[in-house]
Amino acid sequence: MNSLITAFIQGIIAFAATNIDDIIILLLLFSEIDQHFRRRHILIGQYLGFIVIIILSLPGFFGGLFIQHEYIGLLGLLPIAIGIKQIFSHSEENTEVQNVNTDGVNLSHHNPILSFFFSVLHPHTYKVAAVTIANGGDNVSIYVPLFAGQNFRGLAIILIVFLGMLGVWSGIAYLLSRQPTIAYLLNRYGKVLVPFVLIGLGLFIMYERGTFEMMKSMFWTYESSKFISIQLLVISFLISVNF
Repeated sequence: MNSLITAFIQGIIAFAATNIDDIIILLLLFSEIDQHFRRRHILIGQYLGFIVIIILSLPGFFGGLFIQHEYIGLLGLLPIAIGIKQIFSHSEENTEVQNVNTDGVNLSHHNPILSFFFSVLHPHTYKVAAVTIANGGDNVSIYVPLFAGQNFRGLAIILIVFLGMLGVWSGIAYLLSRQPTIAYLLNRYGKVLVPFVLIGLGLFIMYERGTFEMMKSMFWTYESSKFISIQLLVISFLISVNF
């Protein structure tokens, strides 16, 4: 049960840390809603794009089935490196979002099933999905070490958390789009916390996989071999002096 709770917490932290920027993108998208560009296009597009990001991250999980967990924990260095890079990066990143407010055919239908089907096929949906994928490069770097070393139940918990959080994220962004002051504060201070969250996540991945114990063991083995080598050199020197 503890492993499932750990996977649940890891999923929440990883999603929140890697999707702060997506809140800003969603705010911009929701601000352009009109009779042609609907909320369902944004929501479905977000899920399609995020599913692609998850698929791109799955090699980390399958690799973890064959590689020793202690070595997999070294992948935790990826989020640590990303976090450190963000801390020391002084250049401001400008988020560019495609203009999705183009004219199109109104595909609203009274039948909810047909409405969903046409929403999936709508060009606006694919534009949102493309923006989500383009903004998810760092997500893959974080999710690969997160998935690695998980069992099937742990992976299932994380994926359920991700998909649930994606809906919550979209709801929060929609509400924030009507509160400009809150959106400004999130944009200004949210990114300051993200690097430290990523570093903490990377350290936790290494700790949870037993990587620190492995590194300590390797260090002591190396120190012991050095000590033995020095002893042999001293003994050889003493023997040569006596003779």
